[in-house]
Parts: sequence; structure tokens; C-alpha cells
Amino acid sequence: MSILETISKRHSYRGKYKSTPVPREDLIKIMQAGLDAPSGCNKQTTSLIAVDDKNLLERIHGVINPPIGESAPAMICVLTQRIIAYKDRCFAIHDYSAAIENMLLAIVDLGYESCWYEGHITDTDRIGYQIAQILGVPDDYELVCILPVGVAENIPAGPNKKPFEERAWFNGFKK
Repeated sequence: MSILETISKRHSYRGKYKSTPVPREDLIKIMQAGLDAPSGCNKQTTSLIAVDDKNLLERIHGVINPPIGESAPAMICVLTQRIIAYKDRCFAIHDYSAAIENMLLAIVDLGYESCWYEGHITDTDRIGYQIAQILGVPDDYELVCILPVGVAENIPAGPNKKPFEERAWFNGFKK
């Protein structure tokens, strides 16, 4: 499919996944798409860990409450480093957001589904920190997001989007 078709087809998938393993070659392609994303002042603040070991996935899911993506056969954990890139500005959030969107598009293009889980992971209960501890992530990295990856059991229709004319204009704001 074309990149525009992939963008249009992508949506957050929160359903159950088939037990079909995700080949490492596909996980590498997905992660490479993330690493190919732009980063502020080329600081490359985003790092990634793919998890496809069943026992490790079980340990990780043991700290995620309420549970999410527990039937996915693979997960990509997104790490960031808060590095000052320009004057007093840190672009880490922009960097990992671009990486995540690239990966979500690659996931759809390869025939899988996923969902961007960040708020649930970075909330005050520190689930991201707990996952980072399980994975041996150094303290100067922050685990900010998980992406379950797998083949969907059932693909629901994507969400309804507002019409183009309500959100995009030419030559000025129109309401």
C-alpha cells in the first residue's frame, strides 16, 4: 500500500491479538523506521527495546495495571533521554513522538496492529519505571511508551474523523 493509504488505515488497536509470533526481521524493520525519524538538532534521544520473549512479556504485564495489550506476542518499549538540544530546549518529546508515529505506520504497513500507550505508562504509579527495571534500563533513560505488536484477532472500523473542512483551511483560519 502507499504511504498515504497506510496513514489513512492506521488507528489505535486495543483488542486481542492472535498468538502468531512477530518475526524479528519485522521487529527490526519497525524499530528502524522509528530510529529513522527526525530528532531535534540530531540529538537522537530515542532508543528502543523490542520484547518477544514470553516469560519477559509476562513479567512486564505483571506490573501493568489495568492490563493493556497482554495478548500481543511482541512489544516495543520506547526510551528517551532528556538532553538539551538548543539553548535551553529539549526536544525529547518531539523526537520520540516522531519515532512512535513512524513505527505505528510501519506496523500497519507490515500487517500488524498496535496502540500508543504513554499516559498509562508514565502516570504517577510509575509503570514505565517498573518496566525499565525489568529490562535493565539505566537511570539516565526514561521508558515513556509501549507499543504492543501483533496480528489483530478482529479489526474494528477506525474512529470517525471530523471532516477536512472543519480542521484544515487555506490562507487563514476559517470557522
